[in-house]
Amino acid sequence: MSDKKTRRESPAVNAGSMADIAFLLLIFFLVTTTIQEDQGILVKLPQWNDDEIILEVPDNNVLTVLINKNDFLLVEDQEVRVADIPGLVRDHVISPKRTPKQAVVSLTHDRGTSYARYLDIYDALKTGYLLMWDDLANRRFGTRFDMLDAAQQRSIKEEIPMIISEAEPSNVDGLAIN
Repeated sequence: MSDKKTRRESPAVNAGSMADIAFLLLIFFLVTTTIQEDQGILVKLPQWNDDEIILEVPDNNVLTVLINKNDFLLVEDQEVRVADIPGLVRDHVISPKRTPKQAVVSLTHDRGTSYARYLDIYDALKTGYLLMWDDLANRRFGTRFDMLDAAQQRSIKEEIPMIISEAEPSNVDGLAIN
């Protein structure tokens, strides 16, 4: 008998099919992964008309919202915070001076306005309308607006239509804000 221990070599792993498995996993993850895309702002645009439409709206029916290139916000020539906008929209639309169908919110911004600031303010305007719709839905149907069926939501929107007039971006540099 020999005192020498016999050494066995460990069997070699065949890595030839590893590349195939890695490739199949890569294909699987590429096919099953969904990539989120920015959708932008969902707005129903009016029908295009070559004729210039001039609609006379009394000034007291228009809530003017201005954003300059420095992202300063003015509502009716008063500097306000974005958090105040839903309440201001509500006070403007639900007013004894006008019906909700007569109330217009006019949004004007500068070409230099940042996109994030524009979206914050636009969202705040929409939030103001959503709060009014929720209140009316609670009074009329006893539930939130988003829990209503399509016909009920349509009836709420007909009573309090979201009328946001957006002017062509311009240079609103002349705003008197420090």
